[in-house]
Amino acid sequence: MIEYLINHMWQSWAIVAVICLILELSSGDLFIVCISLGALCAAIAAALGVSIYWQLAILAVCSTVAIFTIRPVALRWLHKDEPQLQSNADALVDSIGRVTEDIPAEGTGYVQIYGDQWRAVSADGCAIGTGTKVRVIHRESTVLTVEALKD
Repeated sequence: MIEYLINHMWQSWAIVAVICLILELSSGDLFIVCISLGALCAAIAAALGVSIYWQLAILAVCSTVAIFTIRPVALRWLHKDEPQLQSNADALVDSIGRVTEDIPAEGTGYVQIYGDQWRAVSADGCAIGTGTKVRVIHRESTVLTVEALKD
């Protein structure tokens, strides 16, 4: 059995490639398909009579190259129609909040947005009183730039 596998190593690599493709169906992140491409390259090398050590090297090199070249292109192509969603603090821009501590002219105060307190400055440099509704127009680190809304 072992002798058969050694003499027909390309079949083993082909089976590894197919198993990797099947596993990729459950993950969808395109890492395993890159390993499958490496196994396919190793199967071709084995069919050409290359030694097992070179086959392993070809598997490693081809898989690594696929991960860093083919995968990013494929992900961009697969997700080209999806909007870029902002997350964390970047999602605060255009949010509406309420001033919880006065924002003095040219100074900082605090606003509450989605239950969290954020340090804020006025966009136009004017004072904004407690209880005023504001909209976030910019974020710099953990300081929000806000403008007062008319009620």
